[in-house]
Order: sequence, then C-alpha cells, then structure tokens
Amino acid sequence: MKILVIGGAGYIGSHVVREFLDHGYTVTVLDNLSSGTRRNLFGEAAFVHGDIMHPVRLREVMSEGFDGCVHLAALKAAGESMVSPEQYAEMNIAGTINILNAALSAEMPNMIFSSSAAIFGSPQYLPIDEDHPKNPENFYGFTKLEIEKLMEWYDRLKGLKYASIRYFNAAGYDVQGRINGLEMNPENLLPIVMETASGLRKGMSIFGDDYPTRDGTCIRDYVHVNDLAAAHVSAFEHINEMKQSISVNLGSETGVTVSEMIQRAREMTGMPIPAAAAERRPGDPAELVASSAKAKELLGWEPRHSDLDTLIDSTWQVYCKNFSLT
Repeated sequence: MKILVIGGAGYIGSHVVREFLDHGYTVTVLDNLSSGTRRNLFGEAAFVHGDIMHPVRLREVMSEGFDGCVHLAALKAAGESMVSPEQYAEMNIAGTINILNAALSAEMPNMIFSSSAAIFGSPQYLPIDEDHPKNPENFYGFTKLEIEKLMEWYDRLKGLKYASIRYFNAAGYDVQGRINGLEMNPENLLPIVMETASGLRKGMSIFGDDYPTRDGTCIRDYVHVNDLAAAHVSAFEHINEMKQSISVNLGSETGVTVSEMIQRAREMTGMPIPAAAAERRPGDPAELVASSAKAKELLGWEPRHSDLDTLIDSTWQVYCKNFSLT
C-alpha cells in the first residue's frame, strides 16, 4: 500500500516513515525542510520538497494515488502560538484545510493526524482519557482541536476517515540507531537535558520546584517515539479495515518528574547537567498523565520502549554520535 507522510523529515515524522517502511509500505515523504532535515530521509522512501501552504502542489502530489496520508506538518511551540497566533492559524488550520481538500480531490480515503494532549488544557482528573473536557489553554492546542473538528465534518460530509493521535510527551530516538538527525531548536525537557549534558548549554532551568508533587517539580507522561510510530501504522490499518474514524490518547501512563528525568540522565551519562530552579511558567499544570486504554483496546498498542532508561539512553546515543561524545 502507498502512504504519503507529510512532515516525514522531522523528528517524529522520520520515525513514522521508518515504521511504515518496516511494515512493507511504499512511502513518499513531503516536507519543506523548515524543521526537518535530509539526514532523516531514507533511500527506500521517495522525497518531494513541498509545502502544505501550496495547495496546487499538494493536489499534484496526491493525484499520484495513495491509500492514505499522515499529517505531521505543523508549528508546535505553545508559547510562540500565544505571541504569533496568526502564523499558527495559517500554518496549522489553513494548511490542514489544504491537505483535506487535496485528499478529497485525489479521492484519498484515509488520514492519520498528529494531534496533541494540548487540546485538553489543565486536567480536571487523571489519568486523562478521550472523554476528558477539551479546553486548550494555548493557541497551539486550539489549532489542534479545531483540526479535529474539521476532520469530523469531512468524515460526516465526505466520508474521509481519520485517526487523530493525541500525543502526550514524545521523547527518545530510534532504539536501533537508524535516525540521527537532531531536532532544531527543541523546547521539550529531554533534548534540553541532553543539550546541557553535551555542553551546548551551560545549564538549564527547572520551571517551578514547589508543585504539589513528590519532589515539587512537574510530572509528565513521556512516550517513546518508536511507540508513537507503531501506533500510526496500527491506526492506519484499523481505519482502513474498519472504515471508522477514531481518536486515541497515547502516553506511557506513567508520570516522571522533571527532577527524576534530570537525575537519571546524570547517572546514565556521567555528566553533571547543571540545573537551577526558576519561576513557574504560566499554564503549566502540576501533573499530566494519559490513559491509553482505548489505544490498547482498539489497536492492540503497548508502550514497549517508553521506560525512563530507554528514553534517556536512545536520546543520549544520538547526541554522542552528533558531537563525538564518549
């Protein structure tokens, strides 16, 4: 079967591409390389340099005939979205409309969408399941929720089936070491820890050490990117076979504090990783943990690589390769 992966040169996208290739799919990557890198492309996959803001080009590519597409092309910095909502509205919402319309034009039946736990906002209960109220607290989360609503309507009116995969905190790198392109300007905890361990940063900040958690720092649910990638393939196969759209949360169902992540990284890398407490960031809840029961039930999905040691080790190995660290 033929799959188009939009944003397939990026961090998560490259792992998704690798997973589809490993399952015998014919894969084409479409990416504008604004945040992705050619280092993350595979020779077995075709590559098209393109942009979701160019609808004519999108239609040309999709007209080649695909059984489905994976949509990972979006701006994703929550803080930036509050400063530049117009950019996020255009790229995330208008860009997705271009993808949806091109898919209809090409009679493409299936779409896998990279959504986010940001659609939920601060938790009203834990763990967060699919029925949790959806009240995004940043414009980035709003765009993801609006896209989910758009896909619901396109399914209802046009029959375009979709799987909305709501990531919690994606982390780690390919456990087989096949992907080595680092994220550009990372904002997530683990890459910042690794940049500090590598000497790229002199130190890092812990935003809040007085939360009502076991050590005062925020608790987050980290899911390994290989596990995320596996869910994309399973979700595509599910909607393709069942002809029914789904939305699922993906997390490890285990919370890790900021301090626990840093301390375990120190132990595993042997690096000091200087970290200093700083003020809380607005909108940071004390704890976010997912329920992935629905993904397990519908897709048979299990987080096989999402333990803390695998997350840290697989990431550190990539930083060691990139900066010749020992």
